[in-house]
Amino acid sequence: MISGMVCKLQKKQKLQKAVRILISVSVWLCLWQFLYFLIGKDVLFASPLDVLKRIAELIVTKDFWLKTFFSLLGIMEGYLLGAFFGVLLAVLTSASKVLYSFFKPMLTVVKTTPVVSFIILALVWMQKSQVPVFISFLMVLPIVWANLTTAIRETDARLLEMAKAYGFTPMQILRRIYIPSVLPTLLTALTTAVGFAWKSGIAAEVISTPRNSIGTQLYNAKVYLETTDLFAWTVVVILLSMLVEKGIVFAVGKIAKTAKREGQS
Repeated sequence: MISGMVCKLQKKQKLQKAVRILISVSVWLCLWQFLYFLIGKDVLFASPLDVLKRIAELIVTKDFWLKTFFSLLGIMEGYLLGAFFGVLLAVLTSASKVLYSFFKPMLTVVKTTPVVSFIILALVWMQKSQVPVFISFLMVLPIVWANLTTAIRETDARLLEMAKAYGFTPMQILRRIYIPSVLPTLLTALTTAVGFAWKSGIAAEVISTPRNSIGTQLYNAKVYLETTDLFAWTVVVILLSMLVEKGIVFAVGKIAKTAKREGQS
């Protein structure tokens, strides 16, 4: 009986959440439509209905999926490289104060320098197709490094002392203390970094205009004053970013549960 009540409560909460999201989206769509009527010029502002129609026209074309695939591939390649090296650097700099002092100024410069500066420099150094990968990598790396370094340093010292007292091996300390401790922070860093990877990666595509990319389509839409296409591709970027973020949250959540079970075993 109790489980049935809990199940009904969960369903009710999910329904309420769905209704809130639907109402929120509807309000923003109405505001968008109001702004369209207020501006009254299609060349300056597209209506939500026209954008929806344009997206429907795009998604049935091979060209759309080709451009979407290559943009997704390039940005995610940079994201995964940035996440991997961010984790690696966090582990190394947490273990060595010398390495921390060496890498911190460089990573601080990367965090504070406008992304457009790196994009222009990257255009001098590498091929157009490589620029979005490099920029996404560069934006993700310091976010993951900074958050994970802080999480490692803030791991409960009493737990570490207890582990040493009980004779835990370094691998057991890693599995049972460090990983469960830092995973929530790492998840936050990875989800935050997704947005930065997409924004910076698409910006790099707009400036470098590689073949078969969403950024190039945005640039062409701006040049030829195709405002509906500009809005449509922007919506596509937002949806892709949200889907990727959901996928990463799901994957890291699964890893966190596995790590928790192993830590308790």
